Amino acid sequence: MITTAAAAAEYLVVDRYLESLVGARALKTAFETGLVDLLVQRRSAPLHLVERATGTDPQGLGFLLDLLESAGVVERALGDVRLAPAFAGALRFRDLLEVKLDYAGYLLDDFADHFTTLIREPQRFAGQARLFELFDYRRALQASPENYARTRAWMRLTSALTRHEARAALVVADLAAHRRLLDVGGNSGEFSLQACKRHPGLQATVFDLPLVCEIGLEHVLVEPEAPRIAFRSGDLRADPLPPGHDIVVFKSMLHDWPLAEAEAFLAKAAQALAPGGTLLIFERSAIDVRRGLPRFADLPLLLFFRSYRGPDAYVAALQKLGLREIEVRTVELDSPFLLLTARKPRP
Repeated sequence: MITTAAAAAEYLVVDRYLESLVGARALKTAFETGLVDLLVQRRSAPLHLVERATGTDPQGLGFLLDLLESAGVVERALGDVRLAPAFAGALRFRDLLEVKLDYAGYLLDDFADHFTTLIREPQRFAGQARLFELFDYRRALQASPENYARTRAWMRLTSALTRHEARAALVVADLAAHRRLLDVGGNSGEFSLQACKRHPGLQATVFDLPLVCEIGLEHVLVEPEAPRIAFRSGDLRADPLPPGHDIVVFKSMLHDWPLAEAEAFLAKAAQALAPGGTLLIFERSAIDVRRGLPRFADLPLLLFFRSYRGPDAYVAALQKLGLREIEVRTVELDSPFLLLTARKPRP
């Protein structure tokens, strides 16, 4: 079991290979051509075998390998190719690496073609961007083949991110004293799954839109913890939250909404929370690009820069709701995350 925040953040090694657009695109081609899989299966491979297996010609393969060698992905010696040891180690987190490549690549045109619009006219940007086409939550309300496909696409991304981010959060926020968790906007149930893996006495309920719950149930069904994770479908804008939980969690959900709606959601959570229970918020903090030039993999964060908040807005909302023992911590991952906890007073 992961016992330290540093160990929980080991997955960030993938970002080393997502620094530049050129290096990241070469890596994606290495996945698409089967080069990575070939070199995972074999300790090393001669060039003629790599050409045949990847469907490349000598000049194309040579250029690709030059890029990958510069990026620290492969090594060449005596006519053979192998994965660089550090990159081979990073493949422990292959799910996240491939998702980040896909996500940043999908949104590249938004940044390249519409960044000026984002700066000047955010409402117009929302109507043009692929970002909001991808995260169209209306599609999760009604079943259709297209809606299932679109919903699965963004859930693949959010599940991979949450799988690793949740482990870091759960090191910092110990849930050992809690027995019933409500995961609001909990998506595929990945946060609840990680919490249940860490705490065998915990029962979890995921509250989200109907199609999200259906896909989420499939997601956790193969896990030993599945009997301890329930899904409750609803629309938080209109429906109450189920009561009786001693901890209510918002993980990477509140930033999707204007502050007034986020405050309304927190009010519903406080109402549903059992007296003496804990409300937990785990969200990216406001982006500070002065810390260093963002990487290729950070493109999605840049497009969301208007959405991420500092702690003050959340603290004010929690205080207004009468919650006590408010604590704010920062968890340094690929960007700073806020971890806020607050206690609901007993009568």
